[in-house]
Amino acid sequence: MFHLLAQTRTTYELARLQGYTERWHYLVLAAVCAAVVAFAVWMYRRDSVELRRGTGALLLGLRLLALGGLLVFYLQPEKRTERKVVHNSRALVLVDTSLSMGLHDATGSAVPATPNRLEQVTDVLADSKFIEQLRERHDVHLARFDADLNRIAVLKKLPQKGTEPAAQASPAADETGEEQDEPEIDWQAALVPQGIETRLGQSLRNLINDERTGPVSGIVLFSDGGQNAGIDPAVAIAAAREAEIPIYTVGLGSDRRPANVRVGDLVAPSRAFPGDSFKITGYLQSEGLTDRTLSVELYSRAAGSDRNEDGRLEASQRVTLGGRGEVVPVKFDIMPDTPGRRVFRLRVKAPAEDSNATDDMQEADVEIVDRKTRVLLVASGPTREYTFLRNQLKRDKDVLIDVWLQSAQEGVSQDANAILETFPSTPQEMFEYDCVVAFDPDWKALDETQVDLLERWVAEKAGGLIALAGPVEMDRWVQDPKLAKIRSLYPVEFNRRVVLFEEGRFGSTVPWPIDFTREGLEGEFLWLADSAIASEQIWGEFPGVFGYYSVRGAKPGATVYGRYSDPEAASGNDQPVYLAGQFYGSGRVFYLGSGEIWRLRALDDRYFEQFYTQLIRHVSQGRLLLGSSRGMLLVDRDRYLLGNTVVVRAQLSDPQFEPLDVPSVALEVVRPDSTSETLQMTPDPARKGMYVGQFTALVEGTYRLALPVPDSEDDVLTRRIQVRVPDIERENPERNDALLSELAKRTGGLYYVGAETVLGAAGMPPLPNQLQDRTETTYLAGVTDRDFEFDWMRGLLVFICGALCLEWLIRRLSKLA
Repeated sequence: MFHLLAQTRTTYELARLQGYTERWHYLVLAAVCAAVVAFAVWMYRRDSVELRRGTGALLLGLRLLALGGLLVFYLQPEKRTERKVVHNSRALVLVDTSLSMGLHDATGSAVPATPNRLEQVTDVLADSKFIEQLRERHDVHLARFDADLNRIAVLKKLPQKGTEPAAQASPAADETGEEQDEPEIDWQAALVPQGIETRLGQSLRNLINDERTGPVSGIVLFSDGGQNAGIDPAVAIAAAREAEIPIYTVGLGSDRRPANVRVGDLVAPSRAFPGDSFKITGYLQSEGLTDRTLSVELYSRAAGSDRNEDGRLEASQRVTLGGRGEVVPVKFDIMPDTPGRRVFRLRVKAPAEDSNATDDMQEADVEIVDRKTRVLLVASGPTREYTFLRNQLKRDKDVLIDVWLQSAQEGVSQDANAILETFPSTPQEMFEYDCVVAFDPDWKALDETQVDLLERWVAEKAGGLIALAGPVEMDRWVQDPKLAKIRSLYPVEFNRRVVLFEEGRFGSTVPWPIDFTREGLEGEFLWLADSAIASEQIWGEFPGVFGYYSVRGAKPGATVYGRYSDPEAASGNDQPVYLAGQFYGSGRVFYLGSGEIWRLRALDDRYFEQFYTQLIRHVSQGRLLLGSSRGMLLVDRDRYLLGNTVVVRAQLSDPQFEPLDVPSVALEVVRPDSTSETLQMTPDPARKGMYVGQFTALVEGTYRLALPVPDSEDDVLTRRIQVRVPDIERENPERNDALLSELAKRTGGLYYVGAETVLGAAGMPPLPNQLQDRTETTYLAGVTDRDFEFDWMRGLLVFICGALCLEWLIRRLSKLA
């Protein structure tokens, strides 16, 4: 609402005339008034023939005065007090936060030698000179964009010295009209390179459409010009020209690409088995080295050994590099021989002209485990999903599978290693399993001890639970108060009443695709191919599923990976949750809205098998990668995009194997450039012995996480994660001078090269001086002054009555009728 100060002006107006919208309205009023006056004059000329000239004129004047009073009454005079409102001129500052803004141009990579592109922007914004100069004449509206446009804050115009500020339309005022404290902006936190694509044209167009009704002085755009998605910037230029909003562009980054070869990614399984070969794949990218042939070497060393040493040479290849930005895969077959965690390092022997030696290698950890994955399938009935997965796991030589088919008769045959007649009831039985896959199970068949055992297995023993919803048993147990612990395991909130069959939408006649969220597209355990783009294409060919189980939504802290896409099933603005996951203690739980992934087999049998193989590994990785008898270190996934927030969890126990109880534990985060920071992990109030911390991945490459276990000698929990920039943000990383210059030139702005030039460096005029003050002053109409209205109506009545009474008296004295 408007924040108003006491600057006012008083106006008087005739309310009746405000309703006169046509010229003939005034002509009719004038004609009526003329006719009335003419009639009065004619009448008095006739009546006053025998009177003295002065008496006749006096009577005529009194009658005209009375008629004039009636005219004034008809016109309705009003008194209003208007309030002056100043709409400050606005300067819109728009910052590109796509992942290409995290690149460091001195080396052409994301490994720092100088501040990256976005850090150059934050340095300018954090320096008060630029923002303060803008605020001398404008309100400064701050926003960022990548795939979407997001507002950051509004900084009000600074009051001029020695002047009384006028009333202003102030976004800093709350609903009561009180001025709010101006926000303090943490620029490093507000501007993080995180967008996997750059929708420059679309974001500009949306910002212009949102602000065009206000007094906008101009848009200051900080970007490298890396338009790679969304509408054409020409649409934004047309919108800016129509709204008469100039765009001042500030170009970041280098306008050329240095020669460089880099190991863009290294993919290896998180675990392998002695005697079973596995593949390690590296991905090379190069600039300016097309068709050059180089040596690529793969080394390995025991985890915990000197990281400055390459270790044992496992294999080497000669590789011919591709063209500009082309990704060249390099694959190695490895045959492990002994159990233990090993670090594999892929190194490329770069030529002398390589501009950045720090990105010539990548590392990945592989746990060589001499054990098989133990999986328990629990199903209320032999559904297709259950049958296909049981057969698949039985064929897998790395898996031991037990089944509990709740509807099976005693003595029934099942293709499994063991057939259970009931759910495990002792820790010895339960803790042998790495993963439980539950197909619309009847959890009411478990007694209290078994429910407690399942919850403890997930929370304390890092068990992985995959829960599939279904139309048969779900409604029978979701409202049961005895199964509160089972409900707590699920990453979704169930409805407070029993869901009607038709609300669940099981048995729809039309399949609907799974609408993957950003987390779902980035989650490699859901990929059906080697890359996110190829996987998205395959999922796009999938016709979809016919049903889902209706839930209220995801729990706080849970991650939604996919939604049921039928628009008629939406609740408010959200589609129903179909795929979701969460950490529960040290374990993971993954939820599917129905058991219909078997329909992937219509595209290819391998997709179904890959989906469940990766999902089982994902939820059970905590048990398969136990780093110590006293704890484990957990992350959401092993691979992140630049700018992602990495949430780290640690389940720790003391020397007596009781949950650890200390105020905090220190996690060392070693970045790819060998710099490090210490992250203090704090206790999770919901789970004893669980500690949580997070950091933002701002450097591309391999991060190493190390957590010394308190009160131990050499017990250190370690994990590695890979941070990368998506290919779409690397295709054209150089500064797009042509686009940024066109945006400025065609809208009446200027193009600045480099963030430091906005204050007048390199011969450029200071940018704040180029933005014209477009402050607008308006007056808000006030309410009618009722006291004034009462006073003038009373006075007018007295005046009319007085004139008529005096006329009557004179007529009586003059012996007129």
